[in-house]
Amino acid sequence: MPPLMTIDEPAASPRQPRPQWRAFTEMGFRPLYLAGCFWALASVWLWVHAPARITGVMGGMFWHAHEMLWGFVATIAVGFLLTAGANWTGKNPLRGNALAGLCLLWIVARAGYLMPGRPAFLVAAAADLAFSLWGAAALGRAVWVTRNQRNAGVPFLLLGLAVANAMYLWAVVQGDYLALMRYFNAGLLCMAVLTLLIARRVLPFFAKRAVAGLDIPAHTRSGHWQLALGVAAIACLVAGAPRGAALALAATGLIALVQWVSWKPWAVRRVPLLWILYAGYLGLGIGLLVGAAHLAGYVIRAAWPAHVVGVAGFSVLILGMVTRTALGHLGRPLQTDRSMVASYVLMILAALLRLTALLPTAATVGLLHASTTAWVLALGLYLWRFFPMMIRPRTDAAKPAAPVMRVMPVARRT
Repeated sequence: MPPLMTIDEPAASPRQPRPQWRAFTEMGFRPLYLAGCFWALASVWLWVHAPARITGVMGGMFWHAHEMLWGFVATIAVGFLLTAGANWTGKNPLRGNALAGLCLLWIVARAGYLMPGRPAFLVAAAADLAFSLWGAAALGRAVWVTRNQRNAGVPFLLLGLAVANAMYLWAVVQGDYLALMRYFNAGLLCMAVLTLLIARRVLPFFAKRAVAGLDIPAHTRSGHWQLALGVAAIACLVAGAPRGAALALAATGLIALVQWVSWKPWAVRRVPLLWILYAGYLGLGIGLLVGAAHLAGYVIRAAWPAHVVGVAGFSVLILGMVTRTALGHLGRPLQTDRSMVASYVLMILAALLRLTALLPTAATVGLLHASTTAWVLALGLYLWRFFPMMIRPRTDAAKPAAPVMRVMPVARRT
């Protein structure tokens, strides 16, 4: 008699799916996290060890400052917001060939700024601004179509960052150093306000999910004050009122430190995915206070606020965010391995060494080189660990089907 039931086992699927272009361009974080982190690694190494290779119109320190803010930090922000926008609105702002086109603009901009001659600079500037405007427009469209009022202001912050970029590039063409620094600081503050807005939302959420029983406030009301004061600081800076900008910026930084303390940092000390974010938020809060002191005339060197905010704040936060959000969106366990923790430690070390190198000592050059080495290793470890994941489908996207049960007819007795 034939069997009553047979089970057809699915064909065995490989443990590691093959790389797919469709998967790579599925969401903004995949190509833009990789591009931003790679460029942060390569451009800092170039700036420290091969500055003669930087032959574009925007050379030297101006190129370095621009590429760190708009080539690295803003790129990660666009990648994060395009991905978060899909969660906020239920509509993916950019994917597939459109996302690839956005990345192509980014590549043209980075290459063009390195090439000599005014035409290359103009092409790079046009591509760079188109990248920022396209990203802001795509996010804005998703927010508008879905009537997502809670996040209606986020595309405008991205737009403000693009406007600051345009003003910075125009100041480069005009050769106006004072205006250039003012627009750089305006862009830095736009990015700081955007970062505070994002971090204030995600840090309590991540912490409550990762630490059982942890109860921390979201600080929604203080966040609104923080946002308003940050925007006021930007307006005062652009209007040429440094004292007003200093007061608004100091208040913004103090609110960030109060939030940080209330989020119980000691409770997350055993969770690397959290303490790296807490460390970056602390660095950003301190950096805003240093920036206020600089605008008030108490800190002379502009390099201090730029590096405390940019390295101890943005960069440390970014490394934590590009790890945590990538793991989540790739369907991976929210757990760190040794390479990830090592990258966190190296990034914090790079920040401390870079700030120490700002002190007028005989060890400045050695400290700068040591910081660069730690920076390159931190980002190199991230790229080594995450590049294979980013170019492949989610781990849960192609799970084998459940066994199929087929009932066979019972043979009749004869």
